[in-house]
Amino acid sequence: MTSVVKYYEGINSVAVIGNYLPRQCGIATFTTDLVESLSAEAPDIKCWAAAMNDKPEGYPYPDKVRFEMNQNKLSDYSAVSQFLNISQTDIVCVQHEYGLFGGPAGSHLLKLLGDLRMPVVTTLHTVLKDPSPEYRAVMCKLSDLSDKLVVMSHKASDFLKDIYAVPEDKIVFIHHGIPDTPFIDPSFYKDKFGVEGKKVLLTFGLLSPNKGIEDVLRALPAVIKKHPDLAYIVLGATHPHILKLHGDAYRIMLQQLVRKLDIGAHVIFQNRFVELKELCEFLSIADIYVTPYLEEAQITSGTLAYAMGSGKAVISTPYWYATEMLAEGRGRIVPFHNPDAMAEQIIGLLDNDRERHAMRKKAYTFSREATWKEVARKYLQVFTEVRQNRTRNPRPRHCYVENIKAITNFELPEIKLDHLKAFTDDTGMLQHANYTIPDRIHGYCTDDNARALLVAAMGQKFLTTNGWGLDSLSGHYLGFLLYAFNEKKRRFRNFMTYSRQWTEEIGSEDAHGRALWSLGKAVAYLQNPGHLAMSTTLFSKALGAAEDFHSPRAIAFSLVGIHAYLVKFSGDSDVRRIRDILSERLFDQFKNHATDNWPWLETTLNYANGKLPNALLLSGHWAQRSDMIDMGLNALKWLVTIQTQEGHFVPIGSNGWYEKGGPKARFDQQPIEANAMIEACVEAYKITRDKSWFDNAVMCFNWFLGHNDLNMPLYDPKTGGCRDGLMADGINQNEGAESSLAWLLSLMTLQHLYADEILNQPLSLRTD
Repeated sequence: MTSVVKYYEGINSVAVIGNYLPRQCGIATFTTDLVESLSAEAPDIKCWAAAMNDKPEGYPYPDKVRFEMNQNKLSDYSAVSQFLNISQTDIVCVQHEYGLFGGPAGSHLLKLLGDLRMPVVTTLHTVLKDPSPEYRAVMCKLSDLSDKLVVMSHKASDFLKDIYAVPEDKIVFIHHGIPDTPFIDPSFYKDKFGVEGKKVLLTFGLLSPNKGIEDVLRALPAVIKKHPDLAYIVLGATHPHILKLHGDAYRIMLQQLVRKLDIGAHVIFQNRFVELKELCEFLSIADIYVTPYLEEAQITSGTLAYAMGSGKAVISTPYWYATEMLAEGRGRIVPFHNPDAMAEQIIGLLDNDRERHAMRKKAYTFSREATWKEVARKYLQVFTEVRQNRTRNPRPRHCYVENIKAITNFELPEIKLDHLKAFTDDTGMLQHANYTIPDRIHGYCTDDNARALLVAAMGQKFLTTNGWGLDSLSGHYLGFLLYAFNEKKRRFRNFMTYSRQWTEEIGSEDAHGRALWSLGKAVAYLQNPGHLAMSTTLFSKALGAAEDFHSPRAIAFSLVGIHAYLVKFSGDSDVRRIRDILSERLFDQFKNHATDNWPWLETTLNYANGKLPNALLLSGHWAQRSDMIDMGLNALKWLVTIQTQEGHFVPIGSNGWYEKGGPKARFDQQPIEANAMIEACVEAYKITRDKSWFDNAVMCFNWFLGHNDLNMPLYDPKTGGCRDGLMADGINQNEGAESSLAWLLSLMTLQHLYADEILNQPLSLRTD
């Protein structure tokens, strides 16, 4: 059998950028319908959406939304461009309306588009006739960055050519999509809505003061005298932005006008946002659709397109889109702000059934090219054309360089990577040491290579000195993690012998969590495109296993990595979902076990304790959960209190730990405990700006430098490494990977914290 070659052959993935249902907006409806129609027409193409959010918490989107952006947060625009490039999306289709995007005249979008490597098709929902300079500049740049501009009216095409000097071959006309509804008699469903036997006028759409509904109301008394069986349905909730800024003042004004005109028996307000199926039923019962907008500067209207596609007789004011669509007898035009003319046209159509039905048929027939099936086909043809053209004529990427202040060090030891490099071979980082010499007997582990990746990634982000070789080191550690990941089990192995043999098929949950932690940070910090892509891919593959984790430290490690990943790709809906599950699980573990005297989730304090409140603080801050933040701060304050004696840090010793009701082990004190506490205290300081947390972080850091029980430094300035622990009889002189990496991570964290304070820059609340 001969296979059929589709006209969109070679396109595997399409991303549509716009807002999306259930956000209440006409463009959200359009974007949703476009994504669904493309998916139906080309089921073998992966079609998904990146949704613009106008509130931090976003919306409960369906699965088609794979990424979310805060429209006012510039960094989100960079994040989505990187996400699209890494995911190898073939086509990006932007739904453009200035108000959807942040920055002056919606200019944040230009940053996103300038960084993309694939073709861009932009649908213009607004084209201004008399733009201010900044709006004109944005449209011109948008045209430059787009391979094609889709318009939904011919007047919009004329504007682009005449006002913005857009080449004609860059512009393509595609109708506003509409549902494919049957041409039925308006009386068919009227009994369902309680208007049986009445003549029905309808206006629908989100309510705002520019809709002109008051002019229809003022026209009604004259119409009712001639047609007392008239009912006028105003269908639609108040626009959310209008509601937020002005409340329901416009609707209240309309209701007061109805009472003043004494037409309450003839006007029905349906104050809600209806789904497509019910909207089509409302449209079906209308004898006349009225669109009485107050200004001509509207280049498209989804409500008008829907009404014509349902075979409605339409009366409209002469805004641009209506004038074009209702030409040649497809509707009636009345002047702006003229209730008398509106009444005359309504009466004329209600008096003349033959003329009204002829108008309905013309509108319906004209709209057959605008059904979503036909519109989806036209978009796919455009996608294919621009992809083929881009292949034949590659174009350079645009670059928008942002000014970044240099970060300087502040009276802290210099970072020295000699020890890190000495312990790293072409496999990865060896885990143990005999004094300062790598001990090959014990081989490698995922735990330490994950920590090493953290150091390399963090160093590339924050160190200003060149020549560290951190990019190369990142490649070694990423390669180890890639090899450690068991594709069949979807889990990381942990321990490997020096002969490169794994000793297990699945490592611990904690090892897996540490790997996710490091990969998330790598995604947030690495700039090397290959390393970033590898980190993102491996993180995505490994994340699913964490959803079933119950080890509190594994959850905490995973959450820290998830939060770092979401700094780069904050709109990744699946990662956000898992973050919510894990943060709630960790919070519940604290809530179910903590008491006033023992505000902890276990009956024993053991290792990496600071990481648990650290994860709670990150999660609580992100989710704006004061209860979660309070739980994290309370637990961390307790940890500081019980691990502070005579003004210095005394971490719980690993030789016995600290069981509830029992004695605290004083020794062996481990560097990993100081590191976990430093990072937790820094996070607490960023959230609260309470200087005591800054001081606590410094106290824990000074433990490395000798402000401890033995007044002996663990940091080795000669090698740049760190001794393995503080023992009752002195320092453990071995400088293994875990200890040295804990030191480097702590030093980098303090250097970044001090730099932020020196430069008086606002601290990033979620990146480090």
